[in-house]
Amino acid sequence: MLPFFPLFVLAQATPSEVYIPEPPPPPPRLSHVVESQEVRPLPGQLDSVPVFNSNSPELVQQEGILLSTFPPQGMRVPSAHLNYAFEGRFDVFAHHIAKGRTPTDVRTLYIGVLAYNPSDRPVTIQVLQSASYLSQEAPFYDLPSYVANAGPTVFAGPGSRTMGDILRGLSQRLLPERVTVPPKYVQLLLNEPIPLRSLQSYRNGEPLPQIDPEDVGLDAAEAAEVVQNGAPRARRPPTPRNATNLPINGRSALLYLSSDGPVHLASLGMFAKVNGNGTERSPRMEEWLTLLQQGGVAGPRDRTPSPPNARQIGRFYYGRVSGVSQGSRWDAVLTDGEGAENLTIPQRGSAISYAISTVDRHTLGTGQIQSAPMLARYADTAYRAHGNYGTRYNLTLPLYNNTEREQTVALLFQTPMKDESLRGQALRFLNPPDRRVFFRGTLRLQYVNDWGVTQTRYVHVVQRRGQQGEPLLTLNLRRGDRRPVQVEFLYPPDATPPQALTIQTLAPGQAPRTAPQEESGTAVTLESSPQP
Repeated sequence: MLPFFPLFVLAQATPSEVYIPEPPPPPPRLSHVVESQEVRPLPGQLDSVPVFNSNSPELVQQEGILLSTFPPQGMRVPSAHLNYAFEGRFDVFAHHIAKGRTPTDVRTLYIGVLAYNPSDRPVTIQVLQSASYLSQEAPFYDLPSYVANAGPTVFAGPGSRTMGDILRGLSQRLLPERVTVPPKYVQLLLNEPIPLRSLQSYRNGEPLPQIDPEDVGLDAAEAAEVVQNGAPRARRPPTPRNATNLPINGRSALLYLSSDGPVHLASLGMFAKVNGNGTERSPRMEEWLTLLQQGGVAGPRDRTPSPPNARQIGRFYYGRVSGVSQGSRWDAVLTDGEGAENLTIPQRGSAISYAISTVDRHTLGTGQIQSAPMLARYADTAYRAHGNYGTRYNLTLPLYNNTEREQTVALLFQTPMKDESLRGQALRFLNPPDRRVFFRGTLRLQYVNDWGVTQTRYVHVVQRRGQQGEPLLTLNLRRGDRRPVQVEFLYPPDATPPQALTIQTLAPGQAPRTAPQEESGTAVTLESSPQP
């Protein structure tokens, strides 16, 4: 007769009552794919339009000056004022995040923009175009790689939506069409909130993404490259995700402005004021002015960047931008070379790529740095406007088939790995691509199709690190055919550079990859996705 205890154990172990979970599938093994093709620097250059570029500190938890180009005279902290006057055409770009210090810290952060007229006559600021969105208004939806975006309804993040509106010529009423600033007068232009209350049920029950400001942007991407290449990196404790469910929200804004006289600008961050009954109110003009005159720079400060000529081994810190950058748009005609009128398509089975938004140390082997220079900056912020966030790229490709037979040509947007060792003779990709998203934004394509009809298409692109991408467009060019294609987009602040624009001539029997999906309610899964 068996003892009682073994019988009890046996009874608990009968097959009908035991659940043995299946082990999760192993993560896909990444393989590197090197595509031999010519990688060219992008022709053209940035224009000379100055940009009020407010992106540091990106995470704002301490009130203060985000960026001031006011004169330093009479200010308590003179070093917080860069003394730069805008006149004529200029842009205002801002991208900031508010995050509570505790789960119950739901104070509304306001972003204020002030304008000062130093002259003896009134100065009128004309608002040519403006757009601004919160993360609430533009969640980081998990979209397919390409989605046809016939209307401004497809986006992934506030940067994607803001740049998409500007690309389409849409404009919000953030300001009157004309604002006149009296002589020696300071005027409040913007007083926009970044709220942290009731963030979890904005639209369709979709929660806001958990954005970790310590794990986004060019510096975070650089860290990943350093780790992969085996070089040393500074280690720090990982930021716990969802551990305290801290409230977080962000705002992106881009304004095209023009003035008929000199104006100094300042952007500031201030928490909402609390009324006697406990409700919040927006800061008043006199409160903004006091912060401008008596305050220092906002915090916490971003990591100090590495000098461009630094020779250190390992991680190179790009920093974030706070200052006046030079260049609002990049116009270029992509041809066979200087003086040429055509862009001859590559041989069958071959491709040509043009580097997009290249930065220090990562030029895809071209040696070209497209980052806008800084006309004025704070000493602890980026030396260049890395990524050219908000910059409009307007690229014309006069395609020419110089062969004696019809050729099928595909146009692709790609996010290759950073690899200078290929020296502009190849691009390196990952198969499958990395999980992290490196680009979210809308591209406009204008071209003549195979039936001679001029078409304009908008395609929203989401690409992950190392992704080869699918054709944005496929054309059949008859022998001797010339077909111009125009590609236009604004580089979104939710992206990590660089990218590549590729022209590929398909070999016989080589089928083009999947075309962009048509926009529909069922084509996308609306799930929030963290920033890269």
